[in-house]
Amino acid sequence: MKDIKYQDLTAYNTFGIQARCRRFVEFDSVEELRQILAGLTSEDAPLLILGGGSNLLLTGNYEGTVLHSAIKGVTVERSASGVMLRVGSGETWDDIVRLCVDNKWYGAENLSLIPGEVGASAVQNIGAYGVEAKDIIYKVEAVEIATGKAVSFSNGECEYSYRQSRFKRDWRDKYVITYVTYNLAHTFSPKLDYGNIRSELEQRGISEPDAAQLRDVIISIRRDKLPDTSVEGNAGSFFMNPVVSRDKYEELAALYSDMPHYRVDDDHEKIPAGWLIEMCGWKGKSLGRAGVHSKQALVLVNRGGAEGKDVVRLCETVRNDVRDKFGIEIYPEVNIR
Repeated sequence: MKDIKYQDLTAYNTFGIQARCRRFVEFDSVEELRQILAGLTSEDAPLLILGGGSNLLLTGNYEGTVLHSAIKGVTVERSASGVMLRVGSGETWDDIVRLCVDNKWYGAENLSLIPGEVGASAVQNIGAYGVEAKDIIYKVEAVEIATGKAVSFSNGECEYSYRQSRFKRDWRDKYVITYVTYNLAHTFSPKLDYGNIRSELEQRGISEPDAAQLRDVIISIRRDKLPDTSVEGNAGSFFMNPVVSRDKYEELAALYSDMPHYRVDDDHEKIPAGWLIEMCGWKGKSLGRAGVHSKQALVLVNRGGAEGKDVVRLCETVRNDVRDKFGIEIYPEVNIR
């Protein structure tokens, strides 16, 4: 266990924002976590449950206590219908995806190279290229902060939706996730019809990829589109893609025939926020020390020395421009604290 006063959080957020917290506590077991929670006082408030910091924007020093999971370990339970993988919340997410692909446990390959830790996958319902964590999450284990009680929740109880869960809404700051169990398949059913997966496969002369080939393509696409956090601090996709009504979509489609879109259901379409931002002229532009990435307008970056308030100012300016031009609200996916 680590218990550090005035910990520098620069290495704990991928935006590279310089900030400190009053207290930083790291635990590597459920027992340690329960001991820590039992000893918390009013001086520890407010609490911040921190994973890899890949979906976090700090707007200043954190005048409270940061809890960070270092719970490791993977337990495998095989059956005729699939594989159950129980994973410690402190494991690195992409290490688990690689483990699944290497062992021919299928379902996670499209989520390759998403930064962060396992616990965050269950909070954020991370997703990419037509797949979301909810598609493979079976169960989430946690400890209730107020009581120290160990609890578990089924996929359905977590009420997952696009980049949402109860952990982000009514359960926010009520639980610390300790383990996530994923349900993987024995049979490979590739999802190739999102983004430019098929075109990238065609360039490689691959018509029917295996999971390892699909993972390689996903990694290549992500590396080409997203900046290296060691060069330009960022949190990946900063905004959620807006889901609009069929009427709003048809209104915009009549004006922009080349507008990309993805069907959600009979009444709704998803429009890429990156396209909306790019159409507002922000791609590659900066506002002070914060900017919009030159290859993917969905990503806001730290040009060097940016403070959290610089990124927030850019965020709000971009949101206003999208609202004024398209009549659509876009919302941050990133946790702003």
